[in-house]
Amino acid sequence: MQQLSTEQQARIAEVARLLREAERPVRVLRSLAWPESVAQEFFDRGCTEPPKPEYPPFDPGPTLEAVIAAQALIDGDTPVHTWLHRTARAISTAARMLSVLGTKEFFVHSSALYGTPETPILDGKRTSLQLAEAVDGILASFNNSPASFGSVPARVTAEELADLMRRRVSQHFGSQAPEVQVVDQLSSKALAGSRYIRIRRDAVFSDLDVRQLINHEAYVHIGTTLNGLQQQSLPILASAHAGTTNTQEGLAVFSELISGGMDPPRFQRLGARSIAIKACMEGADFMELYSFFLARSDSPEEAFEDARRVIRGGPISGGAPFTKDCTYLYGLLRVHNFLRSAVAAGRIDCMGLLFCGKIDLDDIPAMGLLAEIGMLQPPRFLPPMFSDPRFLVAYLAYSAYLNTVNLPVIAQYYQELFAATPPVEVMASVCYFDRHDQSGPGLQA
Repeated sequence: MQQLSTEQQARIAEVARLLREAERPVRVLRSLAWPESVAQEFFDRGCTEPPKPEYPPFDPGPTLEAVIAAQALIDGDTPVHTWLHRTARAISTAARMLSVLGTKEFFVHSSALYGTPETPILDGKRTSLQLAEAVDGILASFNNSPASFGSVPARVTAEELADLMRRRVSQHFGSQAPEVQVVDQLSSKALAGSRYIRIRRDAVFSDLDVRQLINHEAYVHIGTTLNGLQQQSLPILASAHAGTTNTQEGLAVFSELISGGMDPPRFQRLGARSIAIKACMEGADFMELYSFFLARSDSPEEAFEDARRVIRGGPISGGAPFTKDCTYLYGLLRVHNFLRSAVAAGRIDCMGLLFCGKIDLDDIPAMGLLAEIGMLQPPRFLPPMFSDPRFLVAYLAYSAYLNTVNLPVIAQYYQELFAATPPVEVMASVCYFDRHDQSGPGLQA
């Protein structure tokens, strides 16, 4: 095992501090945000003219200089030093991306940071676009068949959701629980920061939205932030810089999925964003993206929001999308494969390292080395599924074996069986949670 001298440890701590300071001005999502007035003008004009967002200027100079100063102190070739170099490159690339907002060059930096829908995972073949198209095709038959999922889910108001989330995050995080706020204006239905969860007042949620938001935003995003903040020697671990996005979003979506918070519309919507990013790469403009999403939704506001997410940062005329939204499925593929590989190898200890702060999967060796020498503290907050991993380990062990099964051969057999079976309505009615009952599935981990 590689060792780090006392002097090297001191340098690592200093680099981590300098990189944290360097990335503070690089607020990607804030810089790409559109004022509420942009959407209002779009709808006031009958949705016939593309929006005209303006982006604030960003000077990358100070960040780039600070990163160079930090890199000058990186003096080794251990996994820790590799992690620091990788983090430095991500911060520099993000700063350069913000300096060219609204131009075609924006896409060059975005794809370097987040990849594209066609970026393959480690097998060199599978991509998030393939997963998106497969999910879209498989679930299409359910879109017009709500009976397949039982009765219509209970509807939860923003105030009711806020009350439920306050109780849950207080139970999970104690005195460090984020403030749950209901606000009048928000670009999405809900948004989480390191110290808050904001919910749009006029939004309406389903029972699975409740579970999805708690697992995705609170247990993963806020949990890893709070764990990162306790890393006194490594403050960069509290930063949600772009170099951690693939893993952070993949871990958050996996938590939705494994906790039962994912439903077909949510899964299809994540996939549709990857499909739309690919279309924008090929030249689709905002109006074409809006039409694409509108055909999949009964909400013009939701279609606008999805189109905005894809094209923000690049030209409205298309060709240079913001590729962050392909990280949800790409990250899911990476995280799921990492977790089942960890179980197959008997290394479930590596699961805990994922939550010590904001990291990428490739940073695991560095985190292990830092933990071994006492520079990295164990995570204080773990999602329930990870703090008691018995079910998770059993599921992942089964999942690892299932991958060896030849599904096309088996599917062909059952296709013939299904063809010989007439459609019937025998699905048991689904018991959706009582919004006033904390024990219902909407609040289970």
